[in-house]
Amino acid sequence: MFDFTSADIQRYAVMAPGLLVALVFHEVAHGYVAYLLGDPTAKSQGRLTLNPLKHLDPLGTLAFFFVQFGWAKPVPVNARYFRDPRKGMMYTAMAGPGINFTLAALFALAFHMLGAFGVTGRSSLYAITYFGVFVNLILGAFNLLPIPPLDGSNVVAYFLPPRAAYKYMSLSRYGFIILIGVILLGRFTGFSLVGEIILPFVTGFASLLGIPM
Repeated sequence: MFDFTSADIQRYAVMAPGLLVALVFHEVAHGYVAYLLGDPTAKSQGRLTLNPLKHLDPLGTLAFFFVQFGWAKPVPVNARYFRDPRKGMMYTAMAGPGINFTLAALFALAFHMLGAFGVTGRSSLYAITYFGVFVNLILGAFNLLPIPPLDGSNVVAYFLPPRAAYKYMSLSRYGFIILIGVILLGRFTGFSLVGEIILPFVTGFASLLGIPM
């Protein structure tokens, strides 16, 4: 039985808006770029909307309450509609992390504006903008990892010979297992996927945005 304290509820309350915005915009960005490139799949399935109910994944939502991170339902993309399928998939993949980094900058701007007006400290709005920066940076950086089916894999696949790209992307069915394997391996080797790759990127980007750690 999980026992949520008032402090837990308050923490989730200030983290949830940034995560919700990050996940929804991430998926809509994928679908919208695919639509611009000729793929109507996401639009026909009603996924080019900012309505979170169209994007939230039940398991991903539950994960947020237990591990403070979550995920949304992937937007469907059909590369056969693209004039250049490999390039189209690369652009579509880059759109997700790209919008997350843009949102991080916008949350940072709001954070600094609130500070300029004296809204700091224990203000919930101040905390929401602060967490909004890091949630978007983490989500963007995580999705750029070159592990199929994460977005970074489609970028890598574009630069590989077609046969090698096909074999590489066929690993998508094992993507979750690979991620878990890398994380568990880190416990024995001292290599941390988050600590060695994602965290330095996030702290560096946050520093450029003037956000304290």
